[in-house]
Amino acid sequence: MYSSKTNRITKLAAVAMVLILAVTGFAAACQPVAETPAEEKIRVIVSILPLADFVENIGGERVAVTVMVPPGASPHTFAPTPGQLRAVSHAQMYVKVGSGLGFERAWMDRIRAQNEEMLIVDGSVGIEPIHGGCPCCAPGGPDPHIWLSPLNARIMVQNISAGLIKIDPEYADFYTENTRRYLQELDALDRYIRERLDGFLNRYFMVYHPAFGYFADEYNLKQLAIEHEGKEPTPRVIRDSIDLAVKHNLSYVFVSPQFALRHAETIARSINGQTALIDPLPQDYIPSMRSLADLLAREME
Repeated sequence: MYSSKTNRITKLAAVAMVLILAVTGFAAACQPVAETPAEEKIRVIVSILPLADFVENIGGERVAVTVMVPPGASPHTFAPTPGQLRAVSHAQMYVKVGSGLGFERAWMDRIRAQNEEMLIVDGSVGIEPIHGGCPCCAPGGPDPHIWLSPLNARIMVQNISAGLIKIDPEYADFYTENTRRYLQELDALDRYIRERLDGFLNRYFMVYHPAFGYFADEYNLKQLAIEHEGKEPTPRVIRDSIDLAVKHNLSYVFVSPQFALRHAETIARSINGQTALIDPLPQDYIPSMRSLADLLAREME
C-alpha cells in the first residue's frame, strides 16, 4: 500500500514538473527578444530611403540607420545639414548608391573625409549600368536610379549584407539569415511584377522625371519622359508630350513628390487623364514597388 501510494505521488510530481517546465518554456518563448542597447547598435548612414529599408531588413535590431536625403528632397540637389555631417563622424558604415547620384557626386569626398575609419559600401558593385534617360546625371553618363529594378535591389542587399558582416562578424549568421529571407521577398516581388504586367500590348507610360529606366528595361516597358536635360519643359516639349500620350492612348501622367506637378497636370488635362503619384525613393520598398506595378497595369489595360 505504501509503495503504491509513493509511486502515485512520484508520478504526480513528475507530471507537475513537466507542466511547470512547459508553462515556463511557453512564457519564455512569448517574451520579446531583448533589444540591442542603443550604444551597441551598428550606426549606419545611407544616402537615400530605399537603402535604409534594405539595411533595416538585413540588420534588424542590430542597426541604427540615418538617411541623408530626407523624404520629399531631390537626391540630385540636396545638401546635407551640419547635424547630418556630425552623425557621419560617429558612424561605422556608410552605404552609397554608387551609380552617379548627384548628391553623392557632390558630397562623397567630404563625407569620406568626415570619418576616414568608416566602412563605405558601394551598392552598385556588380550592377550593369544603363546610359541615358536621366537628365540629372552627366551627359552620356549612367542612369543613377539602379535601385528601381528589384533584381538590382537583390545585388545591393547582398553588398550591404557583406558590409555588415565585415563590421560585425559575431552576428554573421543573423545577417545571413535575414538576407536570405529578404532576398526571397524580393524574388516574390519580381514574380508579382512580371505576372501583373504580362500580356499587355501597350507597354508605354509617361513620367515627369525619367527615374524608371531600370524598371522599364527589366520589364520590357517604354518610359516617356516630360523633363529633358534637367530643365522644366518648354511649351514645345509639353505639346510633344501631349501628342505622345494621345498616340499611345495614355490616361495617366506619373509624377514624383520631389518635383512640381504643374506641367504634368497641364498634360493630364489635355488628354482628359489624370496625374498619379509614384515615388522613386520609397521608404517601404516592396509594398511601393507592388503598387507601382498595379498603377502601370491600370494604365496599360
